[in-house]
Amino acid sequence: MNKPPLNPFIAIIIGVISVSSAAVLVKLANTAPASIIANYRLLFAVLIMAPYVLLKHNKEFKLISKKDWLFSALAGIFLAFHFIFWFESLNYTSVASSVVLVTLQPLFAFLGTYLFFKERFSPAAIISMLIALTGSVIIGYGDFQINGAALFGDLLAIIGAIMITVYFLMGQNVRKRVSLMTYTFVVYGISSITLVIYNIVLQHSFVNYPATHWWIFIALAIVPTFFGHTLFNWALKWVSTSFISMGIVFEPVGASILAYIVLGEQITWTQWLGGTIVIFGLFLFIVSTSRKTKITISERKKS
Repeated sequence: MNKPPLNPFIAIIIGVISVSSAAVLVKLANTAPASIIANYRLLFAVLIMAPYVLLKHNKEFKLISKKDWLFSALAGIFLAFHFIFWFESLNYTSVASSVVLVTLQPLFAFLGTYLFFKERFSPAAIISMLIALTGSVIIGYGDFQINGAALFGDLLAIIGAIMITVYFLMGQNVRKRVSLMTYTFVVYGISSITLVIYNIVLQHSFVNYPATHWWIFIALAIVPTFFGHTLFNWALKWVSTSFISMGIVFEPVGASILAYIVLGEQITWTQWLGGTIVIFGLFLFIVSTSRKTKITISERKKS
């Protein structure tokens, strides 16, 4: 294998920092509805990808079966609602709590593979899941002590994690037959259409936002998406899936630090304790299931 042009470990660090920026950017666009922010993040990402995909992969669209189109459509719909719930959670709870709880996605993913694909859990995986869930309960308890709205935000973040899990389950078989760029383009496009319809139904304005918000929408489409997800997918050629998954587990740490610097958000002792326990549990979970993972990292990061 040829020497990579960039050290893969540096690429992963850049990727983690990039995806960590998403929650802070959403918080900065606080006058726009969560669904509008999600809409423009995906729409701008599609527009950026369009020239390359349509020129290099245009023939592949004709080869996608009706069944794969159906599952791609369902994946796109669930991705849209993942962003709606996650971004909305940031209106009620802190970046630290929201990102930690959304990061519980691997646990829901393996529960999904257990229910639908009869995947078996090792005792170590079950213990690590219980550890991570204990940490999430501590976060929820601490946020409830602050106010009920914060706990509501935590619940929205958990629903967001469930939505992204269903998205992965819907798309994992399609990704075996369709290239990453084409699949991503299709799913992002369907998500954008879903969000347009959702915003029209709720009568959200598509314009009349401050100029700074438009820069934030573009930044969301570029930084966490291309400098985050694209780098993770590129690094897969050089390092293992489990190693990248372990790096992604530290996204809540980066997001919390950025939220403290940019937004001045303080982290409570329950968030520190619960977050640390969740990250530790997820780390153990990824190690214990690295050989059995059915949902790959190339599909995982679309938030």
